[in-house]
Amino acid sequence: MDEVSLKSRAIVFAMCAGAVAFILALVATSGGGVDITNVSRALIPAVVCAAMCWASAERSISATAAAIDAAIARLTRAAHGDLSSEIPAEIADNVPQLATAMHSLFHQLNANLDSVHRLAMFNSVTGLANRTNFRRSCERMLVEAPLSPGGRGGGALFFIDLDRFKAVNDTMGHACGDMLLGMVGNRLRAVADGVTVLPGSPPPLIGRLAGDEFTMFFSALSDPAEAARIGRAILFALAEPFDLSGTEVTIGASIGIALRPQHGESLTDLMRAADAAMYYAKASGRGRAEHFSEQLAAQIAERAALESDLREALDRDEFTLVFQPQVGSEDGRIVAAEALLRWRHPRDGMRLPGSFLGRAEETGLIVEIGEWVVHTVAETIARWGRMGIEQRLAVNVSPRQLDHATFFRRLREAMRAANAPAHLLELEISETLAMHCSSEVLDAIALLRADGATIAIDDFGTGYSNLARLRSLPIDRIKLDRSLIEHIADDADARSIAHAVIGLIHGLGCEAVGEGIESQAQAEILRIIGCDVIQGYAVASPMDEDAFISWSQGEVRWASAG
Repeated sequence: MDEVSLKSRAIVFAMCAGAVAFILALVATSGGGVDITNVSRALIPAVVCAAMCWASAERSISATAAAIDAAIARLTRAAHGDLSSEIPAEIADNVPQLATAMHSLFHQLNANLDSVHRLAMFNSVTGLANRTNFRRSCERMLVEAPLSPGGRGGGALFFIDLDRFKAVNDTMGHACGDMLLGMVGNRLRAVADGVTVLPGSPPPLIGRLAGDEFTMFFSALSDPAEAARIGRAILFALAEPFDLSGTEVTIGASIGIALRPQHGESLTDLMRAADAAMYYAKASGRGRAEHFSEQLAAQIAERAALESDLREALDRDEFTLVFQPQVGSEDGRIVAAEALLRWRHPRDGMRLPGSFLGRAEETGLIVEIGEWVVHTVAETIARWGRMGIEQRLAVNVSPRQLDHATFFRRLREAMRAANAPAHLLELEISETLAMHCSSEVLDAIALLRADGATIAIDDFGTGYSNLARLRSLPIDRIKLDRSLIEHIADDADARSIAHAVIGLIHGLGCEAVGEGIESQAQAEILRIIGCDVIQGYAVASPMDEDAFISWSQGEVRWASAG
């Protein structure tokens, strides 16, 4: 379009120049009169002038058009990612303004791309490689440093988790937390700079995966002793106090170390091994650096197998409930039953919750198991209601379920869908969880309580209760942890503590329940010091539904010694 416009202008210019030349020649040769001879003579310079003007303009147009074609070609290459090649000289020679504009455009695009790349590949708080960048770079380093035939060459991956970072974040705010993370990144760089790498080997790669998790990878390090030395250096660096706006803060770290090829050849295998070693370091007291080991490998394999078995158990409906009665300490009448989860394992037989619930929590399968419990409890309560059984059914709420108000809403919906009487439902929540659950969860619990359900605090005496918060919770019963009851039959101090705790529970307007009762002597002492309800093997073992219904037919199931 521009070329057409330039040609049109050149033609008009040439015609105008020819016309002027024609008029001037005609005037010069007419001698006062105009005839065919004068006109013919005037046309010759007019045509020559027009032709010369056209030729000059055409040459200029061709150069400009060629420059524009070059600019289009260069912009096309830029659209395909070439922002570094030089701008052709003919553009600057013929259309300098266009060359300047293109140069400014490419410079700005390069700056923007550099900024986007940095944001996409590096953590903004620490300046370290982010998870994506670390994985890509580490995988490239593994490919570029293949193992020798003897399995040497290796590499070492350090998985670093800060020990007390959350406390700093919660007490001093996220701004100070980010400042601390930046300082941690600097100290990790200092440790890496102090390690001598083999000539030609890439420098150590440091990354921040997420939150307070960091990683370091050395591509040419396979000596366990040297890896242990680096681990100690990291621990020492991070154990030194940090100065946060005039406040001295001490955190520390737990580190897992995985070596290549001993603990894996791929990044995925090394990350899994280092992560497992890090969790072992935390479980062993924190502030430690632990190598991955065969023992940890066996634990990982066992956990993986357990997860697979749990998924199959859900598909095959292998879970069941058993029921342990709770009776009044004064009259021995049954007042409730606690529903306890069991797994009918096809090889191991009946498995207790302690052998699988921890793994279910880790993998999130506890949510699906909880869904099964919700519907089974609702159906059981509905069935008991139709049979005229008036004892409450108590069910434990897991930490994962307590994090979500939707669990309690679904339970309420399941109860209503099954036409299950709400007054036969009791929810048990551990003391520690009750102290930290959200207002949304408390509102959902309050709705169930308004329907008639009973709310109980479980394992009371093992956590750190805030009495003001305890008074504000929608609760009806508090269950003493078995550790408060275990020695009351032979220890006066234990009796005094249990007596005081029961008095506190009554002062909160709640019913006191003693669980884990192993002997009639414990039950009698609890009755004397005012405990309202007792539960344990001394009363009855957990039993299936048919056995429980049969057992509960009697009016009095526990005879007090008084």
